[in-house]
Amino acid sequence: MPSLRRPRAIRPGARIAIAAPAGPVDPERLETGRRALERLGFETVVRDDVLARDGYLAGTDERRADELMRFVTDPEVDAIVCARGGYGCARIVERLDADAFRQAAKPLVGYSDVTTLLLWQRRKAGLLGIHGPMLERKDSLEGESGSALVRALMGTGPLPRFEGESLAPGWGEGRLVGGSLSVVVASLGTPWEIDTRDAILVLEDVTELPYRVDRMLQQLRAAGKLDRLAGVALGDFTDCDDERHPDRGLDRLFDEVFCGLGIPVVAGLPFGHGPSNRPWPFGGRAALDGARGELETLESAVSTR
Repeated sequence: MPSLRRPRAIRPGARIAIAAPAGPVDPERLETGRRALERLGFETVVRDDVLARDGYLAGTDERRADELMRFVTDPEVDAIVCARGGYGCARIVERLDADAFRQAAKPLVGYSDVTTLLLWQRRKAGLLGIHGPMLERKDSLEGESGSALVRALMGTGPLPRFEGESLAPGWGEGRLVGGSLSVVVASLGTPWEIDTRDAILVLEDVTELPYRVDRMLQQLRAAGKLDRLAGVALGDFTDCDDERHPDRGLDRLFDEVFCGLGIPVVAGLPFGHGPSNRPWPFGGRAALDGARGELETLESAVSTR
């Protein structure tokens, strides 16, 4: 794995490209997101074919990979924000140029299926990313989520601290890795497989019933991905309840899987598919205080040098 480096911070008025590397984009939400980014002080760039559709994909694999690579290599583009997740990133990573990503050192923002791109970028290009809001909801870039994204992209303000709920006490420090649980598990056995050694494992997901979350966590455990963790930070698990088995909910599951590991575990942190999706530096160092239920970032996602 290449040595880790941070992408370059952007400035007010910077040009942000909106890419669609996964599922098809809703034109109304795209326009709403563009206006939100412009209100935040940036110029936006999109390709004419960003609304392309190929079933559950935003156009062909060739189109989506070419769009992303052109934004990476375009000297007039300063950062890339993904329009939405869904599915499709795993189909294009082998078409991407890791050396070009590293040389360009541009902030890449997204979550959900974009977890694949963030894992690939960290592993193959040695570049930190930003796990943060996209344009898939009308309010994605409103309020604190939008303001926090500006700070993350520009490297301004104090390093963020997130408050959650303590599940297991203790204190741990490590690099933040993870994202969508289902996408993290899908990385196992690939060239961009998640590396959890001495890391704080960050997980969130949407519309996954507890038995499916259980199956995925057991796969991570069997793959050795829970063996050398510094801590576990859990965000929103949105619409993941199963009324048929109220005695087998996620609270019990997380206690069974994580709370015997002897590391800090914090749940209910404000990122994921819920109403608040605060950005965090994918690959950046952080500290997790299990007793206080707090996650404190120790490193900016970008370099201001």
